[in-house]
Amino acid sequence: MIRKHKRYSRPRKLYDKARIENENLLLKRYGLKSKREIWKAEAAVDRIRKQAKSLITSSKEEQEKLFEKLRKIGFDIKNTADALALNKENWLKRRLQSLVVEKKLARTPKEARQLIAHKHISIGGKRINIPSYIVPVDEEDKIEIKTVRKISEKNTEKN
Repeated sequence: MIRKHKRYSRPRKLYDKARIENENLLLKRYGLKSKREIWKAEAAVDRIRKQAKSLITSSKEEQEKLFEKLRKIGFDIKNTADALALNKENWLKRRLQSLVVEKKLARTPKEARQLIAHKHISIGGKRINIPSYIVPVDEEDKIEIKTVRKISEKNTEKN
């Protein structure tokens, strides 16, 4: 079995008041379960930035390949400076949970998280129960609520 490694790192300074207040605002705004989700978003953006930095000296085709990949995810990237300017809020806005609220399928981020976790949300007919799923631009218009058949209907049919 392949060992999974952490996809994030904890902050170096644990009790930094400004960081904690900023993270608490993000927790409320995006309805996140824990601060670990913020740290994961930050790590994902850091990986993108690191890729963009390494591609500064490479050919235009390789750079354009990265930019196209980021455009498919939903980021407005035209050059290396745009890729380096990405932040964790850009990443959090592309999560399924945030897009369900944005499309007015749920009133609050917490409600959106619950709908997703209980498999009431589907993308293109496929049910997804991962609130942190990063939705590509081409799938964004396919997000919909699936209705579930009630258990009480089954019971009345038997009686």
